[in-house]
Amino acid sequence: MKLTILDGHAVNPGDLTWDAFKEFADLTVYERTPKELLKTRIGDSDAIFLNKIQITEELLQECPNLKYIGVLATGYNVIELEAAKRHGITVTNIPAYSTDSVAQHVFSLILNFTNQVASHNDSVHKGDWIRSPDFCYWNSSLLELSGKVLGIYGYGNIGKKVAVLGKAFGMNVICCTRTAKPNMPQRVTFENLLKYSDFLTLHAPLTDETKEIINKEAITQMKNTAYIINTARGGLVVEQDIARALNADELAGYACDVVNEEPMKADTPLLGAKNCIITPHIAWAPLETRKRLMDIALQNLKAYLDNNPINVVNDK
Repeated sequence: MKLTILDGHAVNPGDLTWDAFKEFADLTVYERTPKELLKTRIGDSDAIFLNKIQITEELLQECPNLKYIGVLATGYNVIELEAAKRHGITVTNIPAYSTDSVAQHVFSLILNFTNQVASHNDSVHKGDWIRSPDFCYWNSSLLELSGKVLGIYGYGNIGKKVAVLGKAFGMNVICCTRTAKPNMPQRVTFENLLKYSDFLTLHAPLTDETKEIINKEAITQMKNTAYIINTARGGLVVEQDIARALNADELAGYACDVVNEEPMKADTPLLGAKNCIITPHIAWAPLETRKRLMDIALQNLKAYLDNNPINVVNDK
């Protein structure tokens, strides 16, 4: 079996190993694959793993041997699933591998707003504490999370974990989700989620229904003291509307680990916006999380080879 990994660098920049995959296939690993080399590199591959590479009907027509695609992520919108199904190709993903790390990142962003750790650290290293006439000082307002309302949009595995952490901080947790689930926090309408949230964190997949769900109209329904956290997908928000609201003090802050187009472009509206925190899609990237991802990818491959595939996303 010929297995090709098309963009392995993001998952494994060198601190992990692909060696376990060699037991089951003739393995070739590329750090990155530009679009113009896709057909050549997939070529006669029986199976491929990828993360953010687009797989289209046109491409699949050029890859007659391909029978398995493993997405090295939870989201699989990069694959034309119906086309893969027509070509008899099994597509799998990696579910629930990053729950803890993403929830942790959500609160690292929230706490940066409430405790202003980065700005105070910068201030101290610039000598401001040395020059201070008092034993302490703060250069911006500090907030206590206890008693604040944490609104969660989307209540899958990550949303549930974020709710647990929010409650641990003494927050009042509300959520908006399509389906009621056992032991979930207070379920509210989208309108009430916007109205009452002090911190609104997004955990929904990007679909036709959720695309640009946070826009100018939605922001006008929120408190001007509210913060939005987005570790899900950049396309859930209208970035221009977010930037405008931040600069007009109609929104207290926006923190994201994702943007609409990645890598980020120089003209991204969020760059330079007031009280906007941006991290480069790293919520999923702790070493332990990436190792878990690779372990599940290997399990997916082994199950496929045993004719008992798991985590299949195009079997309906």
